[in-house]
Amino acid sequence: MKDKIIPASDAAALVSAGDTVTTSGFVGIGVPDALLAAIETRFLETGAPRDLTLFFAAGQGDGRDRGLNRLGHEGLLKRVIGGHWGLIPKVAQLATNGLIEAYNLPQGVISQLYRDIAAGKPGTLTHVGLGTFVDPRLEGGRINAQTTEELIEVMQIGDRDLLFYKAQPIQVALLRGTTADPAGNITMEREALVIDNLAQAMATRNSGGMVVVQVERIAARGALNPRDVILPATLVDAVVIAEPEFHMQTYATPYSHLFAGQFRAPAGSTAPMPLDARKIIARRAAFELPVNGVVNLGIGMPEGVAAVAEEEGLLEHVTLTAEPGVIGGQPASGLDFGAAVNTDAIIPQNAQFDFYDGGGLDLAVLGMAETDRAGNVNVSRFGTRLAGAGGFINISQNAARVVFAGTFTAGGLHLSISDGEIAVRGEGRARKFLDDVQQITFSGRQAQGKSILYVTERCVFDLCADGLRLIEIAPGIDLERDILSHMAFRPVIGEITQMDPRIFTATPMELKRDLLHLDLDDRIALNPEATRLFINFEKLRIRTEQDIARIAARVETLCAPLETPVDVIVNYDGARIDEDVEDAYAAMVADLEERHYRTVSRYSSSAFMRMKLGQALGRANAPHIFETAEDARRYLDRR
Repeated sequence: MKDKIIPASDAAALVSAGDTVTTSGFVGIGVPDALLAAIETRFLETGAPRDLTLFFAAGQGDGRDRGLNRLGHEGLLKRVIGGHWGLIPKVAQLATNGLIEAYNLPQGVISQLYRDIAAGKPGTLTHVGLGTFVDPRLEGGRINAQTTEELIEVMQIGDRDLLFYKAQPIQVALLRGTTADPAGNITMEREALVIDNLAQAMATRNSGGMVVVQVERIAARGALNPRDVILPATLVDAVVIAEPEFHMQTYATPYSHLFAGQFRAPAGSTAPMPLDARKIIARRAAFELPVNGVVNLGIGMPEGVAAVAEEEGLLEHVTLTAEPGVIGGQPASGLDFGAAVNTDAIIPQNAQFDFYDGGGLDLAVLGMAETDRAGNVNVSRFGTRLAGAGGFINISQNAARVVFAGTFTAGGLHLSISDGEIAVRGEGRARKFLDDVQQITFSGRQAQGKSILYVTERCVFDLCADGLRLIEIAPGIDLERDILSHMAFRPVIGEITQMDPRIFTATPMELKRDLLHLDLDDRIALNPEATRLFINFEKLRIRTEQDIARIAARVETLCAPLETPVDVIVNYDGARIDEDVEDAYAAMVADLEERHYRTVSRYSSSAFMRMKLGQALGRANAPHIFETAEDARRYLDRR
């Protein structure tokens, strides 16, 4: 068996004019920079290869010169099909200037297409992308007027509209691993991710193409543990040993044992974020974290939620994930994004998107560049600036609940934060709440009926049947001056509550206590005579059936030993019961009333909450709901 190790220049010579080339990588992780640099050098010196089709899933670049930016030369590329373009401005400029054919497809769909190409299937059939710019009834994912071929078509299966993304053969795969033996077996023990390497290699091999893998070191033939081999030699045609500068673990970190999973970082090893707009938004988003749930955090503003979760001691109570295959731990940020510390597992990217697309996410926190009155969000295209959708479409369309996070305005925003309040000292130059977004990356119409929040540093909106609805305002913010005057439309305005003042203080918020209901013993208590039960649900959020079970268990502990029923007074001021557990909550209350309660009096200063309680609890027993605590107590005293 011959050795497959060759110089990078020889590997570049294997690429022919007109080839379809796929590349591995996520931001700066797993990018075969030595191979890309060799192709760039060959093209600049000889003019070959020309007219390549570049086919990639995740963004691979540093926003300047590395990664796929090395291929950003007129004539080298003819067509590009990619998921995220924001980190490859040199290639993006070719697309926006009309110098290449260009498509932006959902990252997860491209990731899954690799497997379908490997399996000889005609393409990928999925619901992902309906109602967004990739829907062929809108833009079909085409970036410019020079791009005319339809790669996506609408198909109806039963009574469902689905999108069919066409497969295409791949002639060359440029991939990356850590260690190779001379036969071409590849391991990835020092890489932060495994991404789609195996699926890409199989797709290329079964297309009759060539697989070239960049590594940092060579082991003796037969020395590699077969369970560590990610790419078997039968799929690999050539191996290139890269110099260290072309083989950094991420574009920010040459190598970290933590990113490779060799060690675990001690708790509290990350410094708290400074109290600024980014932290305020991350803190408000963190209030939505589902205990024992699975969460995706997007790039940019949402990255701060991981740091807040660590600061609040919540990481062990929630599973954070990132789309390239990270499960558990704390995702990194910036040019380390995609890596993570203290992970539970690293799985292939395509498998991660299978889980996402099937509804596996309890919550997604994603960026928000532009939003309109219908609740549509744009993160992918802004005039001549091409960011691309990345995994945003897969994630936002399929998560059970979504929080879009971003500043209220952009460009020069200046805030002051003190004493639990926020003030706008200098407004951003660009509005972000528009009549219509420039491109629909998330469809508000498609999401009707789901829990969707839009979180900024000064207010919070949700998605209702009539579009965007204002539901919270930060302390210190004026509705007209600081919000409505900087929107191109007037949102639906119902009952508005104040954002939690703890968000705007320098000390930790003790969010763990709230989310885990660790204070139920204090919230639910009997008077000394054991004749009256006091239940204080002020600012409590009841989100899951587990929350309901904890409340019921506390009441049982106090009331079951009593010989007679008790009078009950319940404070619902600022409380919230999520709609999907309202019926379960009402059933729990009805059961407790039947077995342990004599007379129940409830109060809330919120007219909306009184109405919701009346609707929910009135099904079983007409509730007595008052506006003040004094009225509620007076009612009990008269009984």
